[in-house]
Amino acid sequence: MTVTVLKTADRWWVEDPRSGRAVPVATSARTTAELLADRAAVDAAAGNVTTSPEAARAADLALDSPLTTPCRVVAQMVNYRSHAKDSGFDPDAVPPTFFRKASSSVTGPRATVVRPAHVRLLDHEVELGLVIGAPLPLDTAVSEADLPRYVAGLVVTDDVSARDVQLPKGQFYESKSYPTFTPVGPRLVLLDAAEFAHLDRLRLRLWVNDVLRQDRTVADMIVRPARALTLLARFQALEPGDLLLTGTPGGTALKAPAKPAEILSGLLPPAVKWRAFFARQAKNPAYLRHGDVVSATIATDDGAVDLGTQRTPVEHR
Repeated sequence: MTVTVLKTADRWWVEDPRSGRAVPVATSARTTAELLADRAAVDAAAGNVTTSPEAARAADLALDSPLTTPCRVVAQMVNYRSHAKDSGFDPDAVPPTFFRKASSSVTGPRATVVRPAHVRLLDHEVELGLVIGAPLPLDTAVSEADLPRYVAGLVVTDDVSARDVQLPKGQFYESKSYPTFTPVGPRLVLLDAAEFAHLDRLRLRLWVNDVLRQDRTVADMIVRPARALTLLARFQALEPGDLLLTGTPGGTALKAPAKPAEILSGLLPPAVKWRAFFARQAKNPAYLRHGDVVSATIATDDGAVDLGTQRTPVEHR
């Protein structure tokens, strides 16, 4: 059975999504890793949600990210077939690729996403986040059956991206690591082993100002979580409380240029090509603007697994 964990500034909570009630967890854990190690306290709270006099309305809680920092934040590039097609790639030929994000980019599920003054093309990427629950040493081979051993739970994330930094520099780390560029939560949903069978049915959705932009299930994923962890462990060990973002579906603001434009741009010097590209992109109204509100949710269609909804306003400074 899933256990839904929330975090406020001073404590951890377990939520019953059906009733909307949440009770505090009797734990001294300060970090996500410490909380995962105190599973007995989490389970005890889960058993008291409907009876505890300390219960609160989950909707009234001022929620922080359920992923505490510092931690490792790793992400997968172009890992949904629909996103590969949007980006001009053959989904069957995209190599598995990882990059790091600074954990200082992690923010809460209701926090404001702040666009730095030098950024013009701010994009959204709803992603399923895997929270690591056990040490993943180098050279570990993770099978589908092993996945519950290494992954404690799931979170909604938004891999916010500064495209005008990312593309000309080929620089993922900077373009995706500014403060507030990784909203996480609201829930950390801890799964039991049987519930990992529902992963393919999880649907990722993202709206901007209540207009649906992204909508795909995990079945659209190219490199699945067990395989991703195996490939990652060739060069990166992970620890409890670390986070793996598993890619975004199609529907981001950034799209590959049409083939004729791509061919013509290939004939131009790089500086001229980028000026022309960004001039076109600046006219694209899909990039995030001051005052926009981004909503992102991940759940199965029947609600059996529901990671909740994050709602983050956008501010330009």
